[in-house]
Amino acid sequence: MCKGLAALPHSCLERAKEIKIKLGILLQKPESAADLVIPYTEKAEKPAKTQKPSLDKALQWRDSLDKLLQSNYGLASFKSFLKSEFSEENLEFWIACEDYKKIKSPVKMAEKAKKIYEEFIQAEAPKEVGPDGKVNIDHFTKDITVKNLAEPSPSSFDVAQKRIHALMEKDSLPRFVRSGFYQEFIK
Repeated sequence: MCKGLAALPHSCLERAKEIKIKLGILLQKPESAADLVIPYTEKAEKPAKTQKPSLDKALQWRDSLDKLLQSNYGLASFKSFLKSEFSEENLEFWIACEDYKKIKSPVKMAEKAKKIYEEFIQAEAPKEVGPDGKVNIDHFTKDITVKNLAEPSPSSFDVAQKRIHALMEKDSLPRFVRSGFYQEFIK
């Protein structure tokens, strides 16, 4: 039928399947956007048990990206929202940096640092941080990060992570708060 599909990377085909499933769910008009939330989990982990937060806690997300990111349910909702906009790379970078900071072994730290750099920071990276190809890490921040990676430490990505955090707080969070995902949740 379609010869071109075989040439697509596996990740693109998986993403297309996810989108098809979500569209099917949307066509069935779910009771709330919370039905669409897929909790974030690393591949090797068991799915996280997320408990729906109180209305007060969820209302705090409007004013604080940190409060949103500290809630498993909030993080999963935010990630689902960003995926629906095809702009989840900033959040994925932030999560990768948080995971990186927990590594104790210098060897594993160096391996993870290289993986994060190749996936998110280097030019033409598969998930280069930035919407629609617009890089959110400026040259100054990128240069600092590259220098820090010469001797990886838990703070190697701090400058870049803070920059991405500030951008999500300024841009992504307000869009999320205005979205149907959030509006349905707080009803």
